[in-house]
Amino acid sequence: MFDAEYDVVVVGAGPAGTAAGKICAEHDLSVLVLEKRQEIGSPKRCGEGLGKNSLGRMGVEFNSKWVTREIIGATCYAPNGRFVRINYDGPEGWVIERKVFDKELAYQASKVGARIVAKAEVTGLVRADDGKVDVSINYAGTPYKTRAKMIIACDGVETKIARIMGLNTTMKLNDIAQGAQLEMSNIKIDPDRIELYFGNDIAPGGYIWIFPKGDDVANVGIGIRHPYGKESMCAMDYLMRFIESRPELKDGSIIEYNTGGVPVGGLLENMVADNLIVAGDAAHHTNPIHGGGIAEAYIGGKLAGEVVVDALLNKDISAKYLSKYNKMWWDLRGSKMKNVEKLRKVAEKLKDEELNFLAEELSGDDLVEFTRGSALKKLATIMMKKPGMIRLAKELL
Repeated sequence: MFDAEYDVVVVGAGPAGTAAGKICAEHDLSVLVLEKRQEIGSPKRCGEGLGKNSLGRMGVEFNSKWVTREIIGATCYAPNGRFVRINYDGPEGWVIERKVFDKELAYQASKVGARIVAKAEVTGLVRADDGKVDVSINYAGTPYKTRAKMIIACDGVETKIARIMGLNTTMKLNDIAQGAQLEMSNIKIDPDRIELYFGNDIAPGGYIWIFPKGDDVANVGIGIRHPYGKESMCAMDYLMRFIESRPELKDGSIIEYNTGGVPVGGLLENMVADNLIVAGDAAHHTNPIHGGGIAEAYIGGKLAGEVVVDALLNKDISAKYLSKYNKMWWDLRGSKMKNVEKLRKVAEKLKDEELNFLAEELSGDDLVEFTRGSALKKLATIMMKKPGMIRLAKELL
């Protein structure tokens, strides 16, 4: 079933894993990508939004077959109903179908030589005396063994691979969002815009989203974080309460039901160990303010692949040599994500009346810049107009 040995074993076939596998295979390394679930791209823990800017950073060619809806803008609602609208000159992005998109990334990796196997869970990893790693696999209920020089862990927020290999990626509870999402049909929505709803009562420590996938179909989801929410209510409780309060949603059909955790912070200074690099959700590669992780995961996976190719070429797979990955990621994405994390830590402390105030002061362009980790000084200046927000404003500087 499996070769006796591979140059690289990638654990997880999401965007990070297939990106890493593709890069390694393109450089003539023998690559095995293992996905424990029986279908790549499912279940999804994602609103399925993908911006043009994000796709460009990924370096992935656009393909209409994974698009369900073009998006021309967004509407962000404050607790009092006031909204800020983001408008673009043309389509700014898409709501995609992850079950198609993730498989397309897997197809591309397999075409250049990566072997991808679903329903294959890594059950054990042991460093051998010769410097390689013995890999135990459960494929569809049958145990197998193989070996690898390098392991790339892309096994999601619940990663166990990093821990087995001796790397601590533990997250604080406050840096994990509890997510819930329903794909709904026969609902009344703005089919061309995403909608975001904020408020400490409706989505404590997070927000509610409506991402259209058709004229009357959308992903309706929520991300919340404890300790901001009520102990007696989970994310799905909050989401269902919101849906029941909205005449345009409450009688809709539920086509798909998803829940799960999403990292929204806890950025790692170190993501490597001997024989190991971690990428994607496993390395907390998501945007801390909105939890988007498709592009961040893919970019992290690409960087991991590039560093592994270099390390194997130079026959040095020590943590010290692999640590160049840390610098590359922090230079390219980490510093920006650190700014976004700073913004998240301020936003989660805002009272509803302060959110209402900001909705009157901010433009759509401002919101876009903030989510990219830019213009935080401008936000601080606006917040300082309201005496009760001065202390929080200083945290952005």
